[in-house]
Amino acid sequence: MDSRAIKKIIKAADLNSEDLVLEIGPGLGVLTKELVQKVKKVIAVEKDKNMVELLKESFNNKNLEIINKDILKFIPEFKNYKIVANLPFYLTAPVIRRFLEAIDNPPQQMVLVVQKEVGQRICASPPKMSILAVSVQAYAKVEIVSYISRKSFWPVPKVDSAVIKISPCLSNYAYSEKRDLFFKIVKAGFCQPRKQLINNLSRGLKIDKKNVENWLLKNKIQPSQRAETLGLKDWMNLTKSYFIGITFKDLTT
Repeated sequence: MDSRAIKKIIKAADLNSEDLVLEIGPGLGVLTKELVQKVKKVIAVEKDKNMVELLKESFNNKNLEIINKDILKFIPEFKNYKIVANLPFYLTAPVIRRFLEAIDNPPQQMVLVVQKEVGQRICASPPKMSILAVSVQAYAKVEIVSYISRKSFWPVPKVDSAVIKISPCLSNYAYSEKRDLFFKIVKAGFCQPRKQLINNLSRGLKIDKKNVENWLLKNKIQPSQRAETLGLKDWMNLTKSYFIGITFKDLTT
């Protein structure tokens, strides 16, 4: 990663001398080198044991702790931290989900370098929503801060990257007691993204189509719409008006 890309990441993270940063997958430590100069402490979690040894040989900074562990199995024993990471494609969704669902101790923010297309999907709005976008936005405010050309990396990948900022909001709906119901409805709505909502919700939630139609219309949603056209607020309203065991009696009266 070249210096221009690193500057974009550091700027997006808005770091100060009191910050505690969890860096995921530091690799050879190119980004780590800049982080340790900006913050109070960096905890770098690296799965590759050989890479960990190289990092320990390269750094002797007192404010750097290197941990050899799979990030998906790592449980932070510290609070009030920020995550900074250049994530490979296969880790993007699992890492985001892992830390957003850490309800008792979510990060203050995550600044991640991801594939450009993935970043755009996460930060999408109707009519281009995806289940990934809804799932992340239900927990946090998301934004694309900048883009990084593939030429900034070596070896050069096939795609450009995006720097995204994810700021968890504990007041958001996904942290409420209806979280499980919310995601159950969203999952059903997106089960076949190209099909109409009335069909997906009826099949996925095992509810009669007429009741689903009434439920959708009650929330000013056309039964023929597709899931990608609904915003976060639409899914929240559907959850609020869904009553288990009442067979939508309140919606048909």
